[in-house]
Amino acid sequence: MDNLALFVIASTVAAAVAITFGTMGPALAMGRAVAQALEALARQPELEQSILRTLLIGLAMIESLAIYVLVIVLIVLYRNPLLAYLQP
Repeated sequence: MDNLALFVIASTVAAAVAITFGTMGPALAMGRAVAQALEALARQPELEQSILRTLLIGLAMIESLAIYVLVIVLIVLYRNPLLAYLQP
């Protein structure tokens, strides 16, 4: 195999690892946020609107991290800027 093929294989493996670990963090954070929000609602049900609003904003921020990971992985897979250095 030539250098280009090895680089493409390595990029694909790196992208798979990145998407795996890049989505595990936000998923765990979302689970924890929802659990804490439910606990807060159980303690103070009169603050439901405030807790829900804060929860949704927090979940949107956490989800943006997973979207950033997806964008970087798609760039690496489909438009890798380093491929230009390996092509003759």
